[in-house]
Amino acid sequence: MKFCKTYQEYMQNQQQQNLPRLGFKKLKKIMKTCRQDCHSQKTIHAIKCAVCDGMFFPSLLNEMSDVLGCFNQRAQKLLELHLASSGFRKYLFWLKGKLHVDHTALVQDGRDLVAYALINAIAIRKILKKYDKIHYSKQGQLFKSQVQTMHKEILQSPWLIELMALYLNLRETCLNSMKAPALFDGCSLTFHDGKPSLTCELFDSIKIDIDLTCSICLDTVFDPVSLTCGHIFCYSCACSAASASIVDGLKAADPKEKCPLCREEGVYEDAVRLEELNILLARSCHEYWKQRLQTERAERVKQAKEHWELQCRTFMGV
Repeated sequence: MKFCKTYQEYMQNQQQQNLPRLGFKKLKKIMKTCRQDCHSQKTIHAIKCAVCDGMFFPSLLNEMSDVLGCFNQRAQKLLELHLASSGFRKYLFWLKGKLHVDHTALVQDGRDLVAYALINAIAIRKILKKYDKIHYSKQGQLFKSQVQTMHKEILQSPWLIELMALYLNLRETCLNSMKAPALFDGCSLTFHDGKPSLTCELFDSIKIDIDLTCSICLDTVFDPVSLTCGHIFCYSCACSAASASIVDGLKAADPKEKCPLCREEGVYEDAVRLEELNILLARSCHEYWKQRLQTERAERVKQAKEHWELQCRTFMGV
C-alpha cells in the first residue's frame, strides 16, 4: 500500500479527535501542476520554482505548525495528568475536574500521540523527498533544515522527549509487576564514559539521540530544561546563562539573552521544564543526584536569601 493511502486511512480513523493533518493529496497535486507547467514550457526543473515557492512550501509549513501545536498541547496535558497522579497536584486537578481518566487511558493516549507524531514526521519526509525527485534539487532538504531552525520539526519537540522519559519511567515501575506499555520500541537511557543519552529507534528508520550532558557545567543535566531552540541545560545553569536568578526564573530573562550553544535570542521565556526526564535521571544516577541535590539546595537558599535582602532594601529605600 502506498504511504499516501496509509496516511489518509490513519487520519480518517482519527476524525473524532479532530487532529490537524498534512494535505498530502493537495501537496502532490501542486507538484503535479508544477511538473506539467515545466514540461509545457520545455524547461528543465529549476532549483527554485515559482509555483512551489508560492504554494507548496508555505502550505506545508502552515500544516506542520498546526500538527506540532496540536501534539505539544495534547502531550503537555497528558504529562500534567500523569505527574498529578499523587500528592497536592492530584487534589488541584481533582478540584478542576481534570483528573477523570485512569492510568490505562493515559498510557493509551500516550501511545496514540507517539503514533501521530511518527506518521506525520514520515509524511513530511516523504513529501519533501518527492519534491526533490521532481525538481532534481535539494530544496526539500534545505526546507527541512530551515524548519528545524524555526523549531517546527515535530521530532525536536521537548514533549516527545518527555513522552520517551515517561515510557522509561513506566517500564521501571512496571518491571516486576506487569508488562510495560509500548509507547516506543527500542527506547533506552544509555551511558558512554559515564555520560548519559536518551536514544530511540522509531519506525521507518527514524532515530532520536539526545545528549543529556549540560554544555555549561559539563555534567549530567540536573533539573533539566529545554530552551525553545531545543538545547537542554540544567535549570540553574540556564538561569546563570540568562543572567537571571533561580528565584526569578527563566521567565524573567531578557529577550535579548542568547542560548550558550546556538546564540539564538529569545529562547528562555517559553523554555520547558523536563520533569519526567528529571525523574528518570534521578532514578538512574542516584548517587550523583544525591550529591548534586545538596549542592543545588545550598545555592538556591543562598540566592533566595540575597533576593529577599535586596527586596527589603529596595522597599525601605536603602
